[in-house]
Amino acid sequence: MQQKVKSPFIFSLTAVLAFSGFTGTGFAESNQSAQLSEVHVDFDSSSTEKITVIVELEEASILAAEHAGDSQSQGELEQIRNEVIQAAEEAAGVSANQEYDYVFSGFSAEVAQNNIPELLKVPGIKAVYPDETYEVNTFDNEAELIDEESFSPAMMESAPFIGADDAWESGYTGEGVTVAVLDTGVDYTHPDLEHAFGNYKGYDFVDNNEDPQETPTDDPRGDSTNHGTHVAGTVAANGEIKGVAPDADLLAYRVLGPGGSGTTENVIAGIERAVEDGADVMNLSLGNATNDPDFATSLALDTAMEDGVVAVSSNGNSGPANWTVGSPGTSRDAISVGATQLPYDAYSAEISTPGDFDYPSAEVMGFPEVDDLLALNDEEHEFVDVGLAGEEVRDEDLEGQIALIERGEFAFVDKAANVAAAGAEGAVLYNNVEGSMPVIPGMSVPTIMTDQSDGQQLLEELEEGNNTISFDIEFDREIGETVADFSSRGPAMDTWMIKPDVSAPGVGIVSTVPTHNSDDPHDYASMQGTSMSAPHVAGAAALILEANPDWNVDFVKSALMNTAETLYDADGNLYPHNTQGAGSIRVLDAINADVLAVPGSHSFGIFDKDNGREVQRQKFTVHNLSDERKRYSIDFTGHDGIRVQTSNSLQVQPGSTKELNFGVQVDASSVEPGYYEGTFLLSEGDSTIEVPTILFVQDPDFPLLSSLSLGLADGNLVGTVNIPGGADQFSLRIRDAATGDLLEETAEAENLDSGLHAFSWDMTIDGEPLTSGGYQINAYASLGDQEFELSGGVLTIEED
Repeated sequence: MQQKVKSPFIFSLTAVLAFSGFTGTGFAESNQSAQLSEVHVDFDSSSTEKITVIVELEEASILAAEHAGDSQSQGELEQIRNEVIQAAEEAAGVSANQEYDYVFSGFSAEVAQNNIPELLKVPGIKAVYPDETYEVNTFDNEAELIDEESFSPAMMESAPFIGADDAWESGYTGEGVTVAVLDTGVDYTHPDLEHAFGNYKGYDFVDNNEDPQETPTDDPRGDSTNHGTHVAGTVAANGEIKGVAPDADLLAYRVLGPGGSGTTENVIAGIERAVEDGADVMNLSLGNATNDPDFATSLALDTAMEDGVVAVSSNGNSGPANWTVGSPGTSRDAISVGATQLPYDAYSAEISTPGDFDYPSAEVMGFPEVDDLLALNDEEHEFVDVGLAGEEVRDEDLEGQIALIERGEFAFVDKAANVAAAGAEGAVLYNNVEGSMPVIPGMSVPTIMTDQSDGQQLLEELEEGNNTISFDIEFDREIGETVADFSSRGPAMDTWMIKPDVSAPGVGIVSTVPTHNSDDPHDYASMQGTSMSAPHVAGAAALILEANPDWNVDFVKSALMNTAETLYDADGNLYPHNTQGAGSIRVLDAINADVLAVPGSHSFGIFDKDNGREVQRQKFTVHNLSDERKRYSIDFTGHDGIRVQTSNSLQVQPGSTKELNFGVQVDASSVEPGYYEGTFLLSEGDSTIEVPTILFVQDPDFPLLSSLSLGLADGNLVGTVNIPGGADQFSLRIRDAATGDLLEETAEAENLDSGLHAFSWDMTIDGEPLTSGGYQINAYASLGDQEFELSGGVLTIEED
């Protein structure tokens, strides 16, 4: 039997394969004793299988102690850490790996799961975190190479769009500013990047050497990589294309290895090394599924920001639902970045077949050129079912035909490339689950997408012998800059902060890549994801620091937020704050900002009074950096039942700072429970600074489950799921993919705390192996009177 996981939501599961099952027992028991450390790890207390964990010490890191005004030497901290490691070895049999002291105080270690309760008792340990998998935040994980004949520097439209070229004309190119790229490594020999590297290139934490190159094609551990080089080019390329800060210096830290996957222990080590090496800005186009501001990597970035390093992180690619931001994008202080798509022309699409059925869900997904798309209108076409359109379809003869493709298993761009190689003139790609699919610019063939129902109807047409299809495609309208559907949304758990902080272009971004071909080693490629949007902001931060070398990290972050362009969707509706942050960055405006509101956004948290009025008081600070007096009028827009009590005006003298104090009053009797947004408006003439705000009335509306990931290992289906607020009950529900009938309920657990949890299923129904067919894999949870079932992938069992 052959097993295939066909969900488009599947990610690498390196970190979860060590878990033998989903059990909340050890986790729940660990929190019952006051003498135990805080634990964030889901583990099986009956298992002797070893896992890697991150141990945080009670003793502060060097930078944390310094910021608190305390004395902490590296030698003293090393001695304390060694004592804790020795005690942990004796009590729990741990084996220490990486050790941290600069931005994070602790170490990584291997430990048997059944020994974790003993580890938690060791004096000096503050918390234990899982060594989670971090991955590159690209949406399709594949680069679309730009052939030499088609390449043009004009393809790099995103840097000029955010105003980088205006900054260059003003004399700011990032010169003298060092940007650290924590990623899959960087091909520092690429002709567009070699100018940015000195003798010291950075560090490779995967292979532990000073050569942070990308993973080559012959690495037996996994696939080659090019992601970090693409990110680095967006920051500082200066050749055939220009990055946002073309004269910035680069340092590369390889924290993600073969296949673009890595773990917490290397990411923290990379953050430490970048700070110690003197980076001014660091970019982390990587993430995991944990929406937790107190996760180890998020805390490390907070410390780096406190030390004066501008830390930029991608927000994740799990949108468009709220609460999908993952660490380190959940950091309180680092700049989290969402992805936008540049303005484009939209086209409507209708399809028809001889059976005279309607296909109302038909939309244009993507196309290489407009002429190719409109050429589909010219004649009736034969269409053919090519299933998932894997690489094997390249051997078929699809000349002049339309390929009918099912979603799943392979990236959208790969499916299009495969049928294009077989000669297809176009494609219709239908969903394999309920819901919509994203627009994907630059597909190799004109591609129309439909929902699951219309896809099934097209399959039935083929079965009836109706194998022709016609198209009616027309120009619809021009769409402005919009937020990409895949871009993760906030808020961040526990802090309830708006995330992302800002947005930047992240769709169809052309940048540098290695080819891993010695005859032609360097090229350019188009990628998309919040991985591509973050380096736009990192490059912008470099330009801002060159122009304003005395600015602190708060000024850089607020300048980007205060001057961001507010975004609207394709229908003209204002995006929520947790979708766009403060908006899309505009570099020169940020450089020239002479008044800054710090912080650039506010969360008022939770108002939980059942009756009457509740008031919370907060403030932000207005810095007048100009040589003129500024007089601002103050307004607040939001729900009628939410009132802000503050002065109507604010006057700030030249070079001075003034606090704007305010109270937020919520009348529980006139406001329904839920999530509410508002905006402070500081206006002076034609200039307005907008400060986004959010608050919650009663319990926040986070889902019981999020970020469900599935994979296969050793004959089992394994996975992880995030449980943001804990759960009374959990189970994995196996349903018939065709009928929805419940076939098996497995991996059951009770009384689970919040966080990421692992599970395993032996792929049997009533103890018997699976037979041919499709199996829908869903996660179920209940909390109080709430119930939630999260749809995952479809597991297809086929005869060999």
